[in-house]
Amino acid sequence: MATTYEIIQALSQAAANAYDGAMNEDGEMIKAGLAREEGNPLLDKRVMDGFGVKFYGNMMCLSYMSEVTLKEVYANGFEEDVEQKMADVVKFLKKEAKKVNGTNISLTKEGEIDVRVENSSRVRSWVTAQMHYKIGGMEEVAIVGQATEDKLAAGWQKFMEQGGLGTRPPNDTRKKEN
Repeated sequence: MATTYEIIQALSQAAANAYDGAMNEDGEMIKAGLAREEGNPLLDKRVMDGFGVKFYGNMMCLSYMSEVTLKEVYANGFEEDVEQKMADVVKFLKKEAKKVNGTNISLTKEGEIDVRVENSSRVRSWVTAQMHYKIGGMEEVAIVGQATEDKLAAGWQKFMEQGGLGTRPPNDTRKKEN
């Protein structure tokens, strides 16, 4: 059983290993399921896309960004295509984290995908998407939004009971003001 730190470290390292142009031990390009990996990099137009991970509590937020054309956006199944790209990235993260840490990490989808398409001109458009996943095996982490035990309350209460506000220390030799 891996600790919370080891799980987060493995997933972070797996995400870091997916940079553009990354190669494995055999000298082959690493395939993380992104559009930039398709086609010939010397002859084809390069597609700008990538992903990032954030962690909070026992959850991971996977964000994906890519350039798209309006033709792709208006085609049927665009949201499903983006969701499939993210599923491919999650598959890569699990496989790569197993290489890094040696333990299986489960990521369970929580909620629905959030897809947003923006454009800066009639030619340039991009999609940003976010999906949240519950990380298995991280039960000792405090869940975001739940009440926790206040560990500082007893010490703070003791400090406040000591008083002292408005009293002068014994080494204060100044004249008292009325």
